[in-house]
Amino acid sequence: MKQMANQRAEPELPTRWGPEKRLEFIDFRLRWDGRLNRGDISDFFGISTPQASLDIARYLEMAPLNAVYDRSERSYVATRDFQPIFPSSQPQKYLNDLLMQAYGILDQGVSFSGWLPSVAVAPTPARTLQADTLITLLGAIRRCQALEMTYQSMTSPIPKKRLVSPRALGFDGHRWHVRVYCHQENGFRDFVIARILSLGNEQQSPKVPPIDQEWETLVTLVLAPNPGLPDAHQRVIELDYGMVNGELRFECKRALLLYVVRNLGLDSAEGKAPRVQQIVLRNLAEIAPLLPAQN
Repeated sequence: MKQMANQRAEPELPTRWGPEKRLEFIDFRLRWDGRLNRGDISDFFGISTPQASLDIARYLEMAPLNAVYDRSERSYVATRDFQPIFPSSQPQKYLNDLLMQAYGILDQGVSFSGWLPSVAVAPTPARTLQADTLITLLGAIRRCQALEMTYQSMTSPIPKKRLVSPRALGFDGHRWHVRVYCHQENGFRDFVIARILSLGNEQQSPKVPPIDQEWETLVTLVLAPNPGLPDAHQRVIELDYGMVNGELRFECKRALLLYVVRNLGLDSAEGKAPRVQQIVLRNLAEIAPLLPAQN
């Protein structure tokens, strides 16, 4: 039976991502799987085989030396001259994907990875927090509102109430914090989200919080191998951290500086054996005044 002339054709289902993402996928698979065929692209993105062929052809126009067609394997194989053309093909992205899949955070159907090696992650105790608490904090951040917060700190035997204006979230490598302006203390503070016992309804802030200078200011840290290590071991540390000219420079928000220094063991490096404290902070004299005073 003929289709009626005025009957609408079925709309094409949208593909998962656009053409640039498909080129990125080709680049990623060639680098980390070493091979790719049209079916890999069709299956992942839900596109036709002819479209997958066009995508491969376009990729090879951009990087003609990156792959050749192997008739015996019916696949495009990465050449020895392969050079990635997308940042997502860098090692850290691949390893981050493996890590998130090992944690169960990232589904394999979302990752560009094809074949996966066996991966294990050293387990750490999970830090739990209430979904309602996080939702309330996000709402206050989005709408620039204040909240009455009841918080149990490690420095007080009883919970305390305070009026805060949440402004941002931060992760210290172990726990999630909320960055707030505390109206009682007239300053910005970090609070561990899991230690928040209750939050009140949103309300207008009694005053507009100032700019959080510590959050907006970036600090440069300069890491170097511990000079007490033998030269050969110092070179190993340089390789571990990807150091250039014997040092690694990276930036962090001043508000997170203490967490970074603690995570690297640099807050108590003095007196440790070089084999234990393998890195040092080369610009310690510059960084020390920015750290809170130790009690």
